[in-house]
Amino acid sequence: MIGMPTASGRNCIWRCCCDCANMTRLIGAGPASMAHRYQAPGGQETGPNPTDRGKLGSKRHLVVDARGIPLMVLVSGANRHDSMMFEKCMDEIPAVAGPLGRARKRPAKLHADKGYDYKRCRAHLRQRGIASRIARRGVESSEKLGKHRWVVERTHGWFAGFGKLRIRFERRLDIHEALQKLAAAIICARFVDRWC
Repeated sequence: MIGMPTASGRNCIWRCCCDCANMTRLIGAGPASMAHRYQAPGGQETGPNPTDRGKLGSKRHLVVDARGIPLMVLVSGANRHDSMMFEKCMDEIPAVAGPLGRARKRPAKLHADKGYDYKRCRAHLRQRGIASRIARRGVESSEKLGKHRWVVERTHGWFAGFGKLRIRFERRLDIHEALQKLAAAIICARFVDRWC
């Protein structure tokens, strides 16, 4: 399953009152290592959030199974359309081992919301032999996909339960992605504990 990503932004007091160029005049020259502390928020894979007054932020893209176990997590800028990450999300799904035979790399069916209702998304699934259940814009009501979408929204809620991931504070993308993957591993471990 793939869900609509949620955007998160970062608010910084320095962004409102001064910029980095004037900071050395305010606090003195100081060591070179001080300059990076007072940079405006941002970093790799951030963009102006259209739902939060243009503050810089990023989105979390998830692919989960029918129970809500995260299979893949990616990060993109908040201003990037959801469908632009669709192909990358599908290609990043890891092989999942079943009871018998070799590990399965592709799901049999994919549920997605209206943000992914494009011909290229459907064609990408067809090429891989995956049945698409993508809601159509202007045709299907938003409630019809609700019984499948709540699973993804619940998983987003589990990620938001980790305080460090509710709002993105890390400028470095590798650190932010590492925290996302750590959270996904903890969520998977909770499911394992439940089964044992």
